[in-house]
Amino acid sequence: MSLLAQARARHALDASGLDASMPLELANSVTNEVWIGHDVVVRINAKPNDRLRREAALARLLPPEVGYPPIIAYGGEVGADYLILQRVPGHPLGRWWPGMTVDQRRDAITQLARKLEAVHSTSAFGLPPLLHTPQLLTSAHDGRDAVRPLLAAVDELAGMPHVEHRLVDQVRAIIEATAPALTPFDADTLIHGDLTFENILWDGERITALLDFEWARPGPPDLDLDILLRCCAYPQLHVAPDYEDRTRPVDYEQIPWWLSDAYPDLFGAPYVFERVRLYGFAWDVAELLAFPLPAEPRRMAPEHPYHRLRRAVEGTGYLDVLSGDAPGVSAVQ
Repeated sequence: MSLLAQARARHALDASGLDASMPLELANSVTNEVWIGHDVVVRINAKPNDRLRREAALARLLPPEVGYPPIIAYGGEVGADYLILQRVPGHPLGRWWPGMTVDQRRDAITQLARKLEAVHSTSAFGLPPLLHTPQLLTSAHDGRDAVRPLLAAVDELAGMPHVEHRLVDQVRAIIEATAPALTPFDADTLIHGDLTFENILWDGERITALLDFEWARPGPPDLDLDILLRCCAYPQLHVAPDYEDRTRPVDYEQIPWWLSDAYPDLFGAPYVFERVRLYGFAWDVAELLAFPLPAEPRRMAPEHPYHRLRRAVEGTGYLDVLSGDAPGVSAVQ
């Protein structure tokens, strides 16, 4: 991170009447510049959008059980707005996970279920809309209307180099056949939108906070299930680089069952398998469009979104493994 980025953080501290000379440590983040001080966290959004302003407004809606850190200050301008939060105890749950016992892990997931229920009990009415979301879906009551952006993106995918037309046709056919499973898709429920273990703080005994509500929006609760299951299947893709080599999918295998026991309603939507598979398509197609294949698919890593799509079509994806006997995961009747 450049000296300019650190200067932005210190400017935010100074503008908020805080000690701009305090030691700052750079934290891992995909979307923001994040700096950690002794008792504050400074988040800088250097992109021309209002996601931090939106999160600052959203934080007032969250029930205390969620544990969102108290906001100290918000300010700045488009392209350099900031959000300063009180630092709360704990580190990302993914960093703790390799060294935790089975009982500790299950307790953590039970605690997560309670906090997630608190999020999903919150109305998102009046929340400013997001211009772009991780999944290529639009809010609509009818599932066939909800997948229109996804189908348009699939058509775009067909014209890209190295993409097999047969796979595109298969993805399109599954989307069109199962889109009604999304009905209704116009819920007023607040969802987190980016529920990975990097955004869950653990202090060794309890979850102290859910963080980073930039992608929070109205939607059906099982949208959060999609992100979390993806994190369980490919945890090494969702952690900081310094402990990626200690992050193993086998350590995450029991999470869906523990979560189903603690929060069965999250798995309770009719055709939840088909819904979550559609969410996965909407995520992977968006990622493929953003990062086109640079070479033939066989040269890409197994975790590449192209191969995730292929396995989902073939019935060998991570959801298919779970659906064999996972509670609540049902086939179309």
